[in-house]
Amino acid sequence: MSTSYPYDLILFDLDGTLIETAPEIADAVNDTLTQFQLPLVTQQQVNDWIGHGTRELLIQALAFTGDTTADTVRQSDSFKLIEHEFGKHYQQRCGTRSHLYPHVRETLQVLRAAGVKLVVMTNKEGRYTQTVLDAHQMAPLFDRVISGDTLPVKKPNPAGITDCLKQFGMSSDRALFVGDSSIDVATARNAGIAVWALPYGYNMGEPIEACNPDRVIPDFSALTTQ
Repeated sequence: MSTSYPYDLILFDLDGTLIETAPEIADAVNDTLTQFQLPLVTQQQVNDWIGHGTRELLIQALAFTGDTTADTVRQSDSFKLIEHEFGKHYQQRCGTRSHLYPHVRETLQVLRAAGVKLVVMTNKEGRYTQTVLDAHQMAPLFDRVISGDTLPVKKPNPAGITDCLKQFGMSSDRALFVGDSSIDVATARNAGIAVWALPYGYNMGEPIEACNPDRVIPDFSALTTQ
């Protein structure tokens, strides 16, 4: 495959890369905490918990509000019910306070028109990933969506990238991962592909430069600027 761009396959993280989702995630977490008469958490706490999937984020919030450990939360009899209720709150909140980052939609449209294969690879659970993409009419722009429960493993395991390279018949030197966190950088490194990072996401409160991506780009427009 030959395009006018240096990459034939580009994989993207979702939260903090394609879409600013943290405000509505915080709303859903606090909706859930309120329902169960638990203390609320702050937006910054939620921002710092994003990256390992929505379920893990909820566990961290419950551990914090209950002054206990994440393992204790996972093993508690009440967690399954709380997680179920969180799911309902998050589905209702999706699209209410999230928005695409600058130049995302138009850049993806240009890349897709040029024949570049585009993939979402996120640790967010599939039911939430689909709801977020649908809320912003984004799903048709991607050739594949890999969520945290699509494969037996999730980022930073490189299995999703490896599977895409095989599916699309691409070589690793023609693939790029675009993300906003140390998890994304590690995933790309583990797969042996290039990685570009955006500075505006949710890298657990740390500057993205500290992760040593191949390149830090200010926004999506850099993907179509030669």
